[in-house]
Amino acid sequence: MASYVLLLQYTDQGIRNVKDTTKRAAALTNEIAGKFGVKFTEMLWTLGHYDLVVLAEAPNDEAMTSCALSLGKLGNVKTQTLRAFRASEVDALLAKL
Repeated sequence: MASYVLLLQYTDQGIRNVKDTTKRAAALTNEIAGKFGVKFTEMLWTLGHYDLVVLAEAPNDEAMTSCALSLGKLGNVKTQTLRAFRASEVDALLAKL
């Protein structure tokens, strides 16, 4: 499974309904992510430029993209998705150089 970091910022709609943020996160994990074979391994609410940081695993970029688009379509957050690599994956890439 590929690893990803999602950086989320509340939209105006999301901050207006901030009291439901943990409920929305649970629904996202249970309903949307699973639909695409994505697993959220960690969900953190943060201070600073981003409001949430999510660590995820997905079978491929297409699954993660579909999940992130479905999340954004709900209108509560804007997403930025980063593909992440573990040290062993980087070592395998470096061995090909």
